[in-house]
Order: sequence, then C-alpha cells, then structure tokens
Amino acid sequence: MHIRTPLSVIALAAVAWLSHLAASEPEGAGQVAQAAPAPAPMDRTHLPIAEPKLVPITTLDARNATAPPRFQVTAPAGAPNVLIVLIDDMGFGHSSAFGGPVQMPTIEKLGKGGLKYNKFHTTALCSPTRAALLTGRNHHVCNMGSVTETATAFPGQTGKRPDAVAPLAEMLRLNGYSTAAFGKSHETAAWEVSPSGPTDRWPTRAGFDKFYGFIGGESNQWAPALFEDMTRIELPPDPNYHLMTDLADQAIRWTSAQKSLTPHKPFFTYFAPGATHAPHHAPKEWIAKYKGKFDQGWDKLREETLARQIQLGVVPAGTKLAAKPEAIRDWETLSADQKKLFARQMEVFAGYGEYADFEVGRVIQAIEDLGQLDNTLIFYIAGDNGSSAEGGMNGLFNEMTYFNGVPETVPEILKHYDDLGGPNSYPHFAAGWAVAGDTPFTWTKQVAGSYGGTRNGMVIHWPARIKARGEVRSQWHHVIDIAPTILEAAGLPEPKSVNGTMQTPIEGRSMLYTFADGKAQDQRKTQYFEIFGNRGIYHDGWLAHTVHRAPWENKGRHPFLEDKWELYHVDEDFSSSTDVAVANPEKLNQLETLFLQEAVKYQVLPLDDRFLERTNAELVGRPDLMAGRTSLTVFEGIVGMTENVFINIKNRSHSITAEVTLPPGGGNGVILSQAGRFGGWSLYLKDGRPMYAYNFLGLKTTRIAGTEVLPAGRTTIRFEFNYDGPGLGKGGTGTILVNGKQVAEGKIDRTQLGCFSADEGADVGQDGETPVSDDYKQGDNSFTGKIQKVVVEVGPVKLAAAEADGLRKAEVARKAAE
Repeated sequence: MHIRTPLSVIALAAVAWLSHLAASEPEGAGQVAQAAPAPAPMDRTHLPIAEPKLVPITTLDARNATAPPRFQVTAPAGAPNVLIVLIDDMGFGHSSAFGGPVQMPTIEKLGKGGLKYNKFHTTALCSPTRAALLTGRNHHVCNMGSVTETATAFPGQTGKRPDAVAPLAEMLRLNGYSTAAFGKSHETAAWEVSPSGPTDRWPTRAGFDKFYGFIGGESNQWAPALFEDMTRIELPPDPNYHLMTDLADQAIRWTSAQKSLTPHKPFFTYFAPGATHAPHHAPKEWIAKYKGKFDQGWDKLREETLARQIQLGVVPAGTKLAAKPEAIRDWETLSADQKKLFARQMEVFAGYGEYADFEVGRVIQAIEDLGQLDNTLIFYIAGDNGSSAEGGMNGLFNEMTYFNGVPETVPEILKHYDDLGGPNSYPHFAAGWAVAGDTPFTWTKQVAGSYGGTRNGMVIHWPARIKARGEVRSQWHHVIDIAPTILEAAGLPEPKSVNGTMQTPIEGRSMLYTFADGKAQDQRKTQYFEIFGNRGIYHDGWLAHTVHRAPWENKGRHPFLEDKWELYHVDEDFSSSTDVAVANPEKLNQLETLFLQEAVKYQVLPLDDRFLERTNAELVGRPDLMAGRTSLTVFEGIVGMTENVFINIKNRSHSITAEVTLPPGGGNGVILSQAGRFGGWSLYLKDGRPMYAYNFLGLKTTRIAGTEVLPAGRTTIRFEFNYDGPGLGKGGTGTILVNGKQVAEGKIDRTQLGCFSADEGADVGQDGETPVSDDYKQGDNSFTGKIQKVVVEVGPVKLAAAEADGLRKAEVARKAAE
C-alpha cells in the first residue's frame, strides 16, 4: 500500500533542510549561485573552454534567488572576421595581380588596398598544402605527405590527421567564431568518404559549422558530386548550372544569415573552389574574352609575364628568366595544329581563372555590403601549389585518359576543339602552359623544393589593422604560417589541448609582424619540402633541391642517393636561375644534411616515390573497405560510392545480379551504374528492355541490349562479364540473363584499367551527375520499378606475367621496408 505524502509536508521538510544549510553558511550565502563575485577569465589554452563550477543554490523560491551569470564563450573583443580564399592549381605567374595574363580584378583590388606577398610558399601538392594551411603544422605531421588516395601505412603518409593536430577551424569555433567552408575538401581519408564513416575528418567534424562543396581532389564543374554538411545532395535543375557560381551564392547566403542573426559574432570562412584545377570548365563568354591572346605561345608569354612582374614590383629588377625544363618544346618548333590546340587550351584556362576571381569578388562585395569589410582579415592565395603539368605534353580532352594510360594525340583532341571547357569535355592544358604559369621559375606542381612548384602569390587585406596600401612584402613565409597569424590577429593563444587531446605545437610563425613593417627581418629561417621524392630545403637565403621525378614521368630518375642536388642563393637570385652547387660544395652539403635532420623531425622518412603501387591499397597498407571481398550487396538509394569504397570490377571477370520488381510495361531507368560521361558502365532498362552500356573514356560506348520487354513482377536481371586477360585493360564478353535465361550478348573491345572517375561514384537506382549512356537523360534516369538488392561479384585480377612480377617485387619491397 502506497501512502501519499501531502505536498505541503514535502515543502515544509525542504524549507527546514534549507534553513539548516543556511544557518551553517556565512551571512548572505545561498542567494546567488556563482563561483566568485565576478566570472574568472576564460582559460583559452584548453579547448573547449571549461564552464565555471557553481555553488548549489539553497533558495527555494526562484523569485527570491538571483541566477548566476550565464556562461557563454565569445571571441575576444575586436576579433576580426576571417576569410581565406584558396585558388586551386594556379601558378605564381598566372594572376594579373602578379604580372600574369589571367585578368583577376578582385585580387588586384585587394592588393591595392592591402599587401602583396611575393615570397609565400606552399607544399607543391593540394592535400598537403590544405592540411598545412588548416592546422599550422607541416604536412607530414598532419600525415598528409601526399594526396589521400595515395596514402600508405608509414607515419607522415597515412592520410589521417591525428587528433593531436587540431584544425584552426575547431580552435576558432571553440573560441566563439561561426565557421564555414565552401568548395573543395581534400583532407578526408579516401576510405572514410562513405555512409559508414568514420566522419571525424569530414569538414563539419573538423571545426566547420557549415560545409557545402565536394570531397576529393577535383570535380566536374558543370555536374559536381555535392555534399551539404555530411549529406549527398542533388544538383539544382538549372541548365546553366556551374559550381563556381553556386559556391559563391552559398557563401553569400550563409554570411548574410550569420551576420543577420549574430552581428557581433565573428566568422571564419574558408572559400576554396575547385577552380582552376582540371577539369578546366568555364562559360563560353568568359573563354571568348581571351580569343587570340595566347597565339604568341608559352615562350613569349614567359617573357611578357616577367616584364610585367618587374614593372609591378613583385619581382626584383634584373631578375632572369629561369630556363624551362628540357622536355618542354620551343613554341616555334610546334606544328600549326599544335599551336592552334594549345592556344585554345590556355584561352579556356584563362577564362576559368577570371570567372573564378569574379565569383570571389561577389563574396567579398557581400561582406562589404554588410558593413563588415573593414574588420575582415582576408587571405587571397592564388594557388595551393604551382601550376599543374599533369596534362602532359599535349594536354587532354578527358583527364581520365591520363589515369588509364591512354595517350591523347593532337589530332584526336582537335576534333573536340569547340567543346573544350564545356560540359562535354573534361580537359587539361599542355605542360608548357604550366611552366609559363609559374614564371619566372623552372618547374611546376609536384616538384617540391623548386619555387615553380611551391611559390604562390598571396594578398592580405585588413583595413582596420593594415594601414599600408598596395605595398609588397618580401619576408619569406610558408602556408603553415597562416594559422598562427589568424590566432594572433584574433587575440587567441595557441591551445595546449583540444577536445581532451594534448596538441602537437603549431609549427608555423605568425606573419602579423609584416603588416606594419615592410623591412622587418624574416622570422622564418628554415623550411623543408618533400612530395613523391622531390625534395628541398630553404635556409637563411639559400635553397637546395633535387628533381627526383618530373610530373610527366612515371618513375624516379635515379635511386634517392644518386639524385643530383641543385643550389641557389635565392636572396640574390629570385628566380633560381643560376645553380651554384659546384662553386659552393660545403653550403650544399650543409643544406642536404639539414634536410635530413628536418625530415627526421617532421616524419618525412622514408621517402616514397612509388607510382603505380601507391594506387593499390593492399600493397601500401592503406585501409580498403573492400579488402579481401569478392562480393558486395547494395540496396536502392545508396549513391555516390567512390572508387575507394566500391568493389573493384576492373581487369577481372565479374557479375551483377539485380533482384527487382518491375511495373507493367517493363519499367525504365538505371539499376546500377558507376561514373559517367567520361568513362563508366551502367545496367538499366530502356522501354522495358534490359541494357548494359560500357563507356570507354568517352571515346566509345558499347551497348548490349535485350530485345523483348520484360513482364511486370519480380525479376532477376544478371549481367556477366568474361574478361579476356591476362593483362590490364583488356576486353571481354558481356552477357545479359533474365531469370536465368540469356537474352543478349556482346563484345566489349577494351576496358579501363585504372580509374573510372575522380569524382563520380557508383549509384543504385540512378546515374547521378553525368550519364554513362545517352540512352537516358542526365538528372532524370531513376529506376521506375523497385530494387530489392544488387549483388556484385568479382573474380581474381588477371595480370600479365610482367605485371604480376612487378607487383610481387613491390610487395617484397614493402615487407622489407616494414
């Protein structure tokens, strides 16, 4: 039996107990629950900032009590908004702000109202630069020694940022900033980009409140694979859609909302579009602005650019033009067709660059319209590395040919002359333009140590604190110096711990000292460089480096110990035009030794120049969701499975078995597809008939088609591919079966050996982004029936004897290294 105690009795008991407590407390106690008469200063060295401990309230009635001060983390008074703009794959000599031919009025305007930095450096590759930029630590310390898709098991190369290397965005967010990222995110481990996660290193788990963009190295600008926060989203139904405009629109909306709702809360925006990385995609009207402007060729353009650089004062008077690589032909030796094609490629790139700058300008104008420009610290970085020579000597109509070992000839690319830059192309320019874009230096992206690969133009604009206008700053700095600059500008200390993990100290040095004093002594004296075995070291006005492998070469030129090092006195030789190694052997030896010391300190070793092997997760110890699996079962609605998380059907026999329920008339639409217009495959129904299409690099699409409409009801549709190997990239025979009965068969002459797409994935029940086949429409190809499941089964990879021997040797080398 339960006896109910009257509420009045409970109240009297509570009052008696509280009276007892009050009697034992000093006079005046118990009315206000607060740790001290005034809130203690926030300890910002341990994040998140700890809430103060409160004394229990002993007053019964809220009417008679005083609430403690509300705990709220706010940024320091006067902390600026921060905007980082990072253009992709743009060289020092591309932007008009630094003497280049690409007209970029936005960065020019900021430079005239702020400062231009002509000795700012990156890592020579995208993921490493971005990881270093967003953390303030060297890229190997971030475990980002290369791009995530070529990560290995070695420390410094795992592709997974350690918890002890917290991102700048997280530091700012936990100190009262609103944070957002728009554009490219290439810092998430490739095998973690799936619904299974883990999502710790996705943008919105790495300090950003908001993310809108793509995850990976590049994206089709006309039809990108988009994420909003951690959700895959469909493209808006706009026939004129382009990602660059969409990113600007999204950034403007977010900034406007943030300032509308919390006008006194500073924002940190990271605006990193895919432009101007390949594919070079731009609206026709922007490309048309450069018609005929590159007919003089890359050699003459280098001379013109250097003259403008000297005139602008971003390069010292008397600077010599460094020699271009021997592999780059003189323009005058090219044929008329080569000149015609190559000039067009540069017109497309220049239009792309100017268009990107225009959209950046819209974002900055929105900040100004909100009255926020004066106290917004802007870093506009024209390139995350040198210009890309990955297009090879002829450039490319479809960049996926490069990843599949299929050369493109000038006559073949010329057939698509009018399509270059448009949605039916996936283009890249010839390496000669990359060298010209890195004027006045020799090398390009990937060549770490050479300033052609690592020096990028940067502008800093902050009217509230930078009083100089249009001046050049020549202090030597590196991308790891951005994060500590922002912390100092915001009045924030470097945190000792973040989210319970003690932090690796920030390795960058603040650049704030340069804002007021253009003649201040450099505070950075030493910096190492290393990418794919290309390596170098800067120290106190000298630069030593070695070119182990050019971007257009498939393997290292020599064993590491036989690499030839070059030496430049860059305090006196801005462009690294004169190698003084022979005259200064002791200095060269000193710098080589210093490189090794820095390499050990920052976990750069062992050096790794493997090329083909690093694309194979098993050989290099990289996690693979499909490791050891010979089958994968997928279900309706799973979309965007990248090649790093989908089972590999290349170079082997395989089958696709779909259990579906068909509507009357047989149904239409895609059952399972992988990639799209520039290479891929699709199993689908058209007018009720089963179809399979194999699109070989956009060059040839083979269709295998059933002839009869399938009846309504539960049906099993199976596609079998009998591979012709041994050897990579061979053809085979495809067969379609319905409920166990063969209904179609056909020969596929050739298959892709290495990669279907850098951005488009595998989709169940649709073909997202671009279509594999023109039998169905882009954005309107969903399966009209019901998919119960699809099972993909694969046989062993059929290697030729030489290929198998090469992989065996690579495995032996890996085990020996371990």
